[in-house]
Parts: sequence; structure tokens; C-alpha cells
Amino acid sequence: MSEGHSTYMPKTGLGRWFDARMPLPRLVYDSFVAYPVPRNLNYFWAFGGILSVMLVAQILTGIVLAMHYVSDTSLAFDSVEKIMRDVNGGWMLRYLHANGASFFFIAVYIHIFRGLYYGSYKAPRELLWILGCIIYLLMMATGFMGYVLPWGQMSFWGATVITGFFSAIPLVGNWIQELLLGGFAVDNPTLNRFFALHYLLPFMIAGVVVLHIWALHVVGQNNPTGIEVKSKTDTVAFTPYATIKDGMAMVVFALVFAYFVFYLPNYLGHPDNYTLADPLKTPAHIVPEWYFLPFYAILRAITFNIGPINSKLGGVLAMFGAIAMLFLVPWLDTSRVRSAVYRPWYKLFFWLFAADAVLLGWLGSQPAEGSYVFMAQMATLFYFAFFLIIMPVLGLIETPRRLPNSITEAVLEKNKGAGSVHPAGASAAPETRG
Repeated sequence: MSEGHSTYMPKTGLGRWFDARMPLPRLVYDSFVAYPVPRNLNYFWAFGGILSVMLVAQILTGIVLAMHYVSDTSLAFDSVEKIMRDVNGGWMLRYLHANGASFFFIAVYIHIFRGLYYGSYKAPRELLWILGCIIYLLMMATGFMGYVLPWGQMSFWGATVITGFFSAIPLVGNWIQELLLGGFAVDNPTLNRFFALHYLLPFMIAGVVVLHIWALHVVGQNNPTGIEVKSKTDTVAFTPYATIKDGMAMVVFALVFAYFVFYLPNYLGHPDNYTLADPLKTPAHIVPEWYFLPFYAILRAITFNIGPINSKLGGVLAMFGAIAMLFLVPWLDTSRVRSAVYRPWYKLFFWLFAADAVLLGWLGSQPAEGSYVFMAQMATLFYFAFFLIIMPVLGLIETPRRLPNSITEAVLEKNKGAGSVHPAGASAAPETRG
């Protein structure tokens, strides 16, 4: 899909002069205007563009907030309140940034689950998938450090609990913990380090996003059928077809985002973070932000020793192992068919896995006691079984449905079933949902 010569033609003398010396307009045209995309992309493919917009919004609001924030334990909490009360538009900037983090993760989770459903990690897109996983890992680090900056009760105790788990790692655990904290406890050096890293990491994310987009344009986009492009009739130009669809999705996403910013700005946060951090007063129930809750549930699910591995280290290994599974997906799935649309058994287990992830998120918000622990252990078991057992075995024993010969054939079959057929040259980018 990335093959072929550029069709960009500068229309002015200045344009031709600029194009001969630094063909940036040509690059934009070839990448976002004339770039061919599969004609059957559905709205789930719009979340890549949504994530790019959200990243820019987070960086811009974060830069302005950093101009007013003070990374000192005696002033951080008050500086956030000053932003809210005294800075022109400060309340909106703060709510845009705080809720933007949540909506960033909502979009990335949809993006990841779309990739798992449609097999976007399979060859030749393994590196594209791995770069996406690196972005997700950087997002998690950025989100965790940003959660500490308001210096409320949950900020302080969340940092204390999470950094404390690093001490379970043999040999280097205490060193890593002290490196993160800048000392032996969460204090001023910790806040300074987290603020510096929280400011730096989004620019690192932006750099990896550039590599991610580059890799995408080299191997081409996957599509709901999982079939590679075979002819020009399988594709349409990125503009206007994909841009209109992406634009529509962005507008809807922005409206939902705006509703939370203006009407439910604290709904996705924790009320304890509006109380100044107090090292002498432990909250009744310490929880991270909602987007970390599934991994927090996995961390707490390991309440037993596994041979020489104690429960604390086991929980840490399980939590990081849950993230590592995503990096291994291209090699764990042994099926030759990409899309779950044509894999009935994989589709069933995929939706069970999605329900399991939601269940883990809910369990992470509950106290680690009683039946919640047992449920978390069962949910954790299924999480790892999905990647390590179900994916490899299903790929070997499952009989997939018949694949269409081309993307165009799949589109025409779907439209025929819906009672309407679009002319081959007038694609409305019809959807093929699983």
C-alpha cells in the first residue's frame, strides 16, 4: 500500500521552490491525502487519529499548567488550588488535562482491543504492534507520575504503595525504589522527580508515535476482513473518505469529553485527592486511577507464595507479566486468519476476555478481602490463560469461516446482504463489523 510514486504537484512558484528543498507538503499530501486505505474501515479505526489529537491536547494543556505548578511538597497542593481559582481559565485547563488523561486511556483501550479483535498484530505488523505497546507503557508511567503531582491524600499514598512494591525485586529492588523516591520515603525529591519525568515523557510518547505512524505507512493498514489489499479497487484515498469518517468520530468523542469536563469534572477522580497529603493519616482504601485498576487487581490477587517467590514478589511479577503479554501477542496467536469476524471460537473467547478485563477493573476498586480476592485470582487466571493457552491452541484447532477473495468482495457481499450496493468507484467506506 505504500508503493507508487508521489502525485503531489505544487501549484505555485514558492511551492515548487520549497518542495525542491524540503518536501514537507509532499510528505503530508502523500501520507494524509492521497494515501490509500482499505475501503471497508469502520469507526474503530478512527481512534488512532483521536489518540493523536488527545496527545497534542495533553501536551499543550500540560505545558500551560506547568507554568503555574510548584513541585514542592509544601506548595504543590496550594499551587493546584491557585490554578483552579486565580489563573484565568485555570479550572478549565486543569479539568481538560485531568479528564484528558482518562479519555486518552479510554481511546487507547479501544484501540488495543480493536487490534486484538481484528488481528492487527499479525505479520507484517509485529513491529507496529510493539511500538504501540511501548506507547502504552510510556502512557502508564506518565499517568502514574501525573497522579502524584496534585499532592493529595491518594497521590501521596498511591505513590507510597506502588513504589513500595519495587522493593520486592531481588538484588536491585531497593536501589530502584530509592532511585524513584530520591530517598527512603515519598517526599520532596520524589515530587520533583515525578514532575520532571511527567513533563518529559509525553514528548517521548510523541517521538514513538511518529515511529508508529511511519511503521503503519510502510506496511499499510489492516482492515476488518484481515485480508491484504490486492488491487486499487480495494482502497480509497485517505482524504476525503477516511478523514470525514475520522472527523465524525472525533466530534462525537469530543462531545462526550466536553460533557465530563463541564458537567462531571471529578467523576473519574478520587475525592481523597482534594485533601492535602498527610503521611500520618492513611486512607481507608488506597486505589490508583481507574485505568490502572485491572493491573492493580492482578497485583493484589497473588496472596500466596510460589516456591521461593513470596506473594509480594509474585504480585509484582504478575502485574508486569500482564503487560508483557501484550508484547508477545504476535507470536502467541498461531492462527493464519487475522480477523475474529471469521473465527467463531476466538470471537467468543475474545468477548469473555473483554468482560474479564472489565471485571478486573471493578475488583481493583474493591477492598482486597473476602470473596473479592478469590474473584480476582480467577479473573487473573483467565487473563493469562487467554494469552498463553487459548490463543496458541485455538490457532491450531479452530476451523475458520470462509474468507472472501478480496476486500471489495467482502464489501459487496455485506452491502448485498443489507439490500444496497454501492458503485465500485463511489465508496462510502462501508463498515464490516464483527
